Amino acid sequence: MADWALVGYVLASKYRTDIVISLREGPKRPESMARELSVYMSHVSATLSQLVTKGLVECLTPGLKKGRLYALTQTGMGVADQVLKQK
Repeated sequence: MADWALVGYVLASKYRTDIVISLREGPKRPESMARELSVYMSHVSATLSQLVTKGLVECLTPGLKKGRLYALTQTGMGVADQVLKQK
């Protein structure tokens, strides 16, 4: 069951929505998401930071400076499912 406040939070931003849907396919690097979504890296990085703070996304490789991988948490996956239904 999704947390509707988090679903609304994601839907309130095109960047958050696009990144959550992109990560639904599996773990990705920020560089890959920036290319896939045709947005600046700075937007991807800032948005990932927001999503990590909300507990929707986690960094799978926090010890790396470059090549970090991000994935949806279990909560994030539930929110992503609802976001897709709302879109």
